[in-house]
Amino acid sequence: MSEISPAALRGAVDLSSLRNRPAASPDGAPAPAPGVVDVVVDATDETFGQILEISRTVPVVVDLWAEWCGPCKQLSPIIEKVTRELGGRVLLAKVDVDANPQLAQSFRAQSIPMVVALIAGQPVPMFTGAVPEQQVREVFAQLLQVAAQNGVTGSLSVGDAPAEAAPEEEPPLPPLHAEAFAAIEIGDYAAAIRAYEKALAENPRDEDAIAGLGQVRLLDRVQGLDLQEARAAAANAPLDIDAQFAVADLDIAGGHVEDSFLRLLDLFAQLPADQRTPVRERLVELFGLIGAADPRVIAARNRLSSLLF
Repeated sequence: MSEISPAALRGAVDLSSLRNRPAASPDGAPAPAPGVVDVVVDATDETFGQILEISRTVPVVVDLWAEWCGPCKQLSPIIEKVTRELGGRVLLAKVDVDANPQLAQSFRAQSIPMVVALIAGQPVPMFTGAVPEQQVREVFAQLLQVAAQNGVTGSLSVGDAPAEAAPEEEPPLPPLHAEAFAAIEIGDYAAAIRAYEKALAENPRDEDAIAGLGQVRLLDRVQGLDLQEARAAAANAPLDIDAQFAVADLDIAGGHVEDSFLRLLDLFAQLPADQRTPVRERLVELFGLIGAADPRVIAARNRLSSLLF
């Protein structure tokens, strides 16, 4: 990203329904720096008005993520680390798009992870997808420059929260998993796929490798796809498997899980029996991405079973 501007997302993002509307300061002075318990907070549809007000004091970075999203789990710790290093000059608001549909809709989160900032209530584009730490640092530095240009130069006072025990050090990743993560960080999805496939060849029951392989295959498939073009192609060819797969993948990547499942199940139902296998296999792969216990997976799996038997 070469340049960011608070005007860049105006018209594309509508946060009006989420705002609090306190009376303006009579002398026009900036609001005092608010106190917070932590510089990393979970934001919800109900509490986002407070986040918007804090953005008048410090820039707020909004991380839109979901529990099932593998790239989100790679990116979020990096964003948290960089935020904490800035010592209250930035607030990080984490938004679970599955639990907060109003925010997901307001930010038009077509794919996740999606990271947007707020400066004085105005949305500022940052990046989409997992990016390496150095790029995150560069974007944060540029965000602070834009905030300063718009008079947002405050600092948060972190309240006296109970001291937390030092987190236990996580065991190192197995070598092939570490190789896959390193490849994902630089966008080499083919190399990550090979690493996970090697891990599964060594241990076919490696659940982390199974999940990682599904996630990176999805990233590889959606790379370079244009959502509008994909939807138009799918609409023009309702029985074209590749065209329907493209939209289903983009929907999954954007958090529209039910839409993705419904598209593939409808396609499966319409195809001749001898053409159904690739669709069933893709559904099973996507079920694994979301998780067997997810109610959306359970419902889709039940419908698939009813179509099979």
